[in-house]
Amino acid sequence: MHRERETEMQQMKILLGNVELVQNEIFVYLGGVISQDVSCDKDTGRKVGLAAGIVRNLHKVWKSKEMSKTTKVLLYQTLIQSTLLYNSETLTTKNRNQ
Repeated sequence: MHRERETEMQQMKILLGNVELVQNEIFVYLGGVISQDVSCDKDTGRKVGLAAGIVRNLHKVWKSKEMSKTTKVLLYQTLIQSTLLYNSETLTTKNRNQ
């Protein structure tokens, strides 16, 4: 059944006037990844990647002796946790992802 559904989705033709629209397998909408496989894996991976990028970009901040631990924790909560958790209440997780 699932395989049939994938085939149907790939063969769908959508016309706008006389122009056939291209169907994408994956795209970002409102910060979340939407994919044909109806899985949260790509969205979760994207968010983890974005958060990891922020951590890397703030490497000098984390190593800084001039900034207090409290300020670093606030930066972590504000920049990294918010990126990871944004829109997470809408994710459907699988047992392997929990």
